[in-house]
Amino acid sequence: MRLQEKLLQLKAERKAILAANFYNFETLSGILQAASMIKMPIILQISESSIHYMGLTVATALAKTALREFAVEGWLHLDHGSSVEIVQSCLDEGFDSVMIDASEKPLDENIRITRHVVKIAAAYNANVEAELGFVAKLGQKQNMQGFTQPGDAARFVNSTSVNALAIAIGSAHGFYKQAPKLNIELLSRISDNIPAPLVLHGCSGIPDTMLQEAIRNGICKINLATEIKNTFMVALKKRLKNNSEIDLRIVFPDATQTVVDLILKKLKTIHQT
Repeated sequence: MRLQEKLLQLKAERKAILAANFYNFETLSGILQAASMIKMPIILQISESSIHYMGLTVATALAKTALREFAVEGWLHLDHGSSVEIVQSCLDEGFDSVMIDASEKPLDENIRITRHVVKIAAAYNANVEAELGFVAKLGQKQNMQGFTQPGDAARFVNSTSVNALAIAIGSAHGFYKQAPKLNIELLSRISDNIPAPLVLHGCSGIPDTMLQEAIRNGICKINLATEIKNTFMVALKKRLKNNSEIDLRIVFPDATQTVVDLILKKLKTIHQT
């Protein structure tokens, strides 16, 4: 099943899928171990920074091989693609899905760029995600004036034919300095107004009950990134403290296990909706 079909199925059923970012073999392994244990599908996401770190060909081969080895139904997705060029490279490499993020550009330009990417991706039968509104990135402050509006969302989806839309309803990338509060009423109105499945970015640190309420009101894809790398690094630092071990094959598994535990918890949260 193509990802765009899976997302439409989830939208009809008021369910969601976890989209987890991986950064190396250890985090990838942790994500897939968890998905395999409870036999749930998953989206493997990779950002441009991680592509630069691992190399596009290596990262793609690693993800696709791991999905087969762990026998997990999954898809490979470019997270926050900043240009048509990176999107094209990922499609050529065999990605199932790409995100073009022109959300910080004026609406008309965002529409134009997204429409162009949708046309390119059609030749690959690939899913396309875009973002509308302002979802604060690391170091930026969230602004209610940047929330996605139902009318703009309808215009955007109708003008671009995008498969999935990431919206701004109160979440933010990175760590939350204050308790997050999602505008569920706005989410519900947007969901009722457009046919495209909705995506929630910045889910690290959002309480489980709030995530479940978002799913019940139209979110079909839950993005998780910051919590994964933070969980891994906290465990690794703890393992290495006052430790003379130099064999990474001995010190990494403890950190990988914390990723397994995190992903299991998130998958069960989503499943219980």
